[in-house]
Amino acid sequence: MDASTLTIDRRVRLRATAIGFSAVLMWSLLALFTAASGKVPPFQLAAMCFLIGGSIGLVRWVGVPSARASLRQPVIVWLLGVGGLFGYHFFYFTALRNAPAVEAGLIAYLWPLLIVLFSALLPGERLRLHHVIGGLLGLAGAALIVTGGRGLAFNQDYAFGYGAALACALIWSGYSVLSRRFSGVSTDVVTGFCLLAAALSAIAHLMLETTVWPASATEWGAVVALGLMPVGAAFYVWDYGVKHGDIQVLGASSYAAPLLSTVILIAAGFAEATWAIALACVLITGGAAVAARDLIWRRTPR
Repeated sequence: MDASTLTIDRRVRLRATAIGFSAVLMWSLLALFTAASGKVPPFQLAAMCFLIGGSIGLVRWVGVPSARASLRQPVIVWLLGVGGLFGYHFFYFTALRNAPAVEAGLIAYLWPLLIVLFSALLPGERLRLHHVIGGLLGLAGAALIVTGGRGLAFNQDYAFGYGAALACALIWSGYSVLSRRFSGVSTDVVTGFCLLAAALSAIAHLMLETTVWPASATEWGAVVALGLMPVGAAFYVWDYGVKHGDIQVLGASSYAAPLLSTVILIAAGFAEATWAIALACVLITGGAAVAARDLIWRRTPR
């Protein structure tokens, strides 16, 4: 392979990584929009948002009829996609119901580091020391944000909730890494994933929750915004990014989501700036830079 081909491949990989990272930017809005959505129960909110997210793909079908053909996939693809989207949210909500939010949230945020580690199992990928260091720095930064610089208090009484949090970390990291094995599957199939996840979320809502609709135009707007971005478009661009971009860089840089989310909450008046957030910014940014060393600074062979 000559130098020009390597340069083109690198640009394609860099572009796909940037597209995938836009999902992280959208996920940073999750906490703000969720807080603004009122008292809508979690599974009901997930059902509404997944339905909106799936509608994004339905709109594309109008302009690109061939996109509908993407639904003809093997069962394993559907199990992976629907299991990833719905499974993560199911176990995340279960964790928050059965364990303190701080500890459960930190365990759940193991998924970016797990993506970095699991990527070593993919054909053509090599796990290097700087990838692991970048992921660990990001995890340390996320820990500061989640705990506010205070200690953790794991209690065996909440073992079930901790297990659910670990399950959601394993599910999302597994979904992200295994999606790379199906890189030939069009991202249009995410439309089907979202719609089926909406149906499953609605069933969970009817079984476990009492229906509460948004109480104002602002709350409805927050729900729509959630469905269009963090629980909608983000899944499409993430699918493209993990299939065609640098998955190790995406994993390490995903720790930017809790950081940016906290910064947004501070700007909106829902939280206060602290030394822990400032240090987390340094750790997460530094970790992403370390993990992205090959992608950004690699020299093209002569």
